[in-house]
Amino acid sequence: MKLVSWNVNGIRACSGKGFLDYFKEADADLFCIQETKLQEGQINLELEGYHQFWNYAEKKGYSGTAIFTKQKPLAFRYGIGSAEYDCEGRAITLEFEQFYLVNVYTPNSQRDLARLGYRLAWEDKLREYLLELDGNKPVILCGDLNVAHNEIDLKNPKPNRGNSGFTDEERGKMTELLSGGFVDSFRHLYPDAEGVYTWWSYMNKVRERNIGWRIDYFIISERLAPEIVDAGVECFVMGSDHCPVTLDLNIKE
Repeated sequence: MKLVSWNVNGIRACSGKGFLDYFKEADADLFCIQETKLQEGQINLELEGYHQFWNYAEKKGYSGTAIFTKQKPLAFRYGIGSAEYDCEGRAITLEFEQFYLVNVYTPNSQRDLARLGYRLAWEDKLREYLLELDGNKPVILCGDLNVAHNEIDLKNPKPNRGNSGFTDEERGKMTELLSGGFVDSFRHLYPDAEGVYTWWSYMNKVRERNIGWRIDYFIISERLAPEIVDAGVECFVMGSDHCPVTLDLNIKE
């Protein structure tokens, strides 16, 4: 089973930059996107053979998530059960026979950390939600989690310590999540891989020089770890300031 996750930074803009070409080439069983930045009816994606699930933010042109799946799920849910966060369209859960798939777009704590408290409370609610699901069946969490967990996960860790996405508090929440029975699939396979990033600033030549951050993940229940075939980062795929990340698992939907 192949899964793809991609923060498209606006699906309408990304669709004009090769999104559908990559989508068809990837031929994923499950394809998740974040930061769709639209409301219902503003795009019509013809994705033959896929069921589509869209969660829109109440605020226009903001946030939003979607999942495209070849197999119809047993059930679906929008949000994580918290009105404070669910109005921003940040999460979709699909239930399949053997697992839950949770696609999220984690709030950014902002450059001045004005939203750090909001972000940290989200982390606690999300972890509680994931643990509840995990008590029933394994969980696959994917999306833009807006944190570089360790120094190896960004190009310039020392000057960025304390900045949004690399605060001790945000990194600690990721550690807490992983300590609760979950695995970072990429680091599980490639613990020492350096220079592997999923987001780059739009500043001049930053992506060309690979001055990036790894903030997009597939996090899975520990008991699924033996089923990982591969976990990849498609850094050469353009169309957004993020690139797609992939996960191949030896399980069926």
